[in-house]
Amino acid sequence: MNKTATGALLLAFSAAASFRAHAQTPLNPVQPWGSWVILTAQLPGSAEHRWGGYVELQGRSNALARQFFYYEIKGGASFDIDPNFTVLVGGGRYSTSDYRALEDGPLNTEKRLWEQLVLTQYSKRLKLEHRYRIEQRWFNFRDDSSAFRQRIRYRLNGFFPLNKKTITTGTLFLSAYDEIFLNPRGPVFERNRVYGGVGYQFTKHLIVQLGYVNQANYNYAIRQDQFVLQNTAAKNNIVLALTYKFSHRAVPPGQERLPSQQD
Repeated sequence: MNKTATGALLLAFSAAASFRAHAQTPLNPVQPWGSWVILTAQLPGSAEHRWGGYVELQGRSNALARQFFYYEIKGGASFDIDPNFTVLVGGGRYSTSDYRALEDGPLNTEKRLWEQLVLTQYSKRLKLEHRYRIEQRWFNFRDDSSAFRQRIRYRLNGFFPLNKKTITTGTLFLSAYDEIFLNPRGPVFERNRVYGGVGYQFTKHLIVQLGYVNQANYNYAIRQDQFVLQNTAAKNNIVLALTYKFSHRAVPPGQERLPSQQD
């Protein structure tokens, strides 16, 4: 990785850290730790077979393994322009409920479509992934109202294998990312998501990751025709992710594919 790219990455992390340091006024100072479970089936593209795709089921709870309130079902089709440059179109359905009254049905459901670009960089053992995503979101609320929103997301994801130089069968690895969520209509900075975890690739197909994610939502009010940050609602979660990767027959068994979470 050249010095310019390294400097840009450090600047991005510093800006995100600075914003969070000045905006962490919790809406709810004490919250229970939540949990996310992510189940993914994926067919990565390759040099020989450039088309790929995935499907995913995810559930979230307000507390550890209880107080379930949210699920999403999604999938997408990808195309590898080259080994380090992938585009994807995806869609999904998202449902949010009150965990105290699940029998009343969802508070809102969302249908989402997105377009995505992923760039990867390799520097000895360190692997970096830049993900750019544009989302179109259609909401239906319990009171029969509806809304349309758009969102832009950028995620910088790093991987570091501990017992091998590449992430293949039998590799223990570390993973971390920071993702920002931007609203093009304002207020611009909507959410920040920080993750750190450890993973293990058992076979060429099965990967398990266990980690921690902090998701902070920034809440604004309008004062004198300007958006003013009021508080930050942040929550910590334990994340368990299981990924099953299918493979094309022509792909070499030792070829490295980064174990990225699709969310």
